[in-house]
Amino acid sequence: MTETDAPVATFTHIGEYRVLRKLGEGATSEVFLCRDEFHAREVAVKRVRDAAVRDPVDGRYYSRFFAAEAALVGRLQHPHVVQIFDASDKPDEQYLVMEHVPGSTLRPYCRADQLLPLELIVEIGFKCAMALGYVFRQGLVHRDIKPANILAVEANGHVTDVKVSDFGSVLNLGADTTQVHRVGSLTYMSPEQLDGGPLNAQSDMYALGAVLYHLITGHPPVEADSQPAMIQRILNAPVVPPSERRHGVEPAVDGVILQALNKLPEHRYANWDDFANALASLITNRQVPRGNLQAVLDSERFGLLRQLDFFKGFDDVELWEVVHQARWQRYSVGHKLMKRGERGRDFHIVAQGAVEVLRERQKVETLKAGMLVGEMAYLAPSKDMRLRSADVVATEPITTISFTPDTLAQLSVACRGRFNEAFIGVLVRRLHAAHEALSHPQRIL
Repeated sequence: MTETDAPVATFTHIGEYRVLRKLGEGATSEVFLCRDEFHAREVAVKRVRDAAVRDPVDGRYYSRFFAAEAALVGRLQHPHVVQIFDASDKPDEQYLVMEHVPGSTLRPYCRADQLLPLELIVEIGFKCAMALGYVFRQGLVHRDIKPANILAVEANGHVTDVKVSDFGSVLNLGADTTQVHRVGSLTYMSPEQLDGGPLNAQSDMYALGAVLYHLITGHPPVEADSQPAMIQRILNAPVVPPSERRHGVEPAVDGVILQALNKLPEHRYANWDDFANALASLITNRQVPRGNLQAVLDSERFGLLRQLDFFKGFDDVELWEVVHQARWQRYSVGHKLMKRGERGRDFHIVAQGAVEVLRERQKVETLKAGMLVGEMAYLAPSKDMRLRSADVVATEPITTISFTPDTLAQLSVACRGRFNEAFIGVLVRRLHAAHEALSHPQRIL
């Protein structure tokens, strides 16, 4: 789909949505930026061309693809998947109403002169793998993962996030209707898609691996002068390792990408978590160059949360909320995280490292990864009870996750409920420990 900023003058509304301007167009549809007055938000509306639906040869396929995407209204709720809010299947006006994502797609970043930093590409891969894992758990295979179907959220000219879009080719593994085969983009299509074989999560893994290869090297993994030659190379030709096409790519990066591009589905990753973890390990093991060693990347944040007992009851979508809403900071040894006598309602969760709690310069306890700091002042019912009762000092380099009442309020109701459950769990454990100490004073050292 090509992008355009040309104003629209031929009509003012699509259904109840007021047209602001055209965002792009393709062979079968046009996308417009519209205003959803009821929800007071801007949305992207994809309007199917009437000529496409009425095409005597391919019209029935376009209708099937539209119906498949329309069936997902309200179903996909993930921070890295474009939400579909509404759909109209009227014969004279078929359209989809979707979340508007400011920015572009990943397609411009496949050019050799616009390649992204390796750590950002790996981060993009991790987020897409987690998103597609969520999609697969809904019983869906995307079937058309390509740079143009991954939207890049941009700020100040930099890619800050991504969202998987365009589910027109989606395969519903639970549907009992006959599926259209060989859909997708040839450049990123898995061998089993070309052969018309059964598809599963590994088919989308191949496509994502091909996208990451293209982003890393500026070349698709398979190139040929004709479609027949391309098909033969996808089915049979070995893939040149990314490190041979871009300086600075470590063998470990080659290994992750080439495993996703294996010709045989069973030799790719067993599941999406394995693929995502393999990508995340490239960052945690410093196997991709780091632009800023003090930054905490989203993949690291998500991985840390999964390891902490406090977040054990959170699902992946709720963990992503925490990743995006929490304040993440790193501190060096000796940093005073809290000072006795000061007021505060923020609380911290130690994600990495350790801190000491001091009263009158005497160590009371050591708090390590997964433990809370400052939660009693946060939970206190009155201002008089919100004074810090101790000094908290980092004894190792630490990474902390902090929240205030305002940032917690930005979370969904379900996510706030998880926090309340976790707080109760912490308080119960502390009450139990206090009871044990009172019952067995001889155990106190």
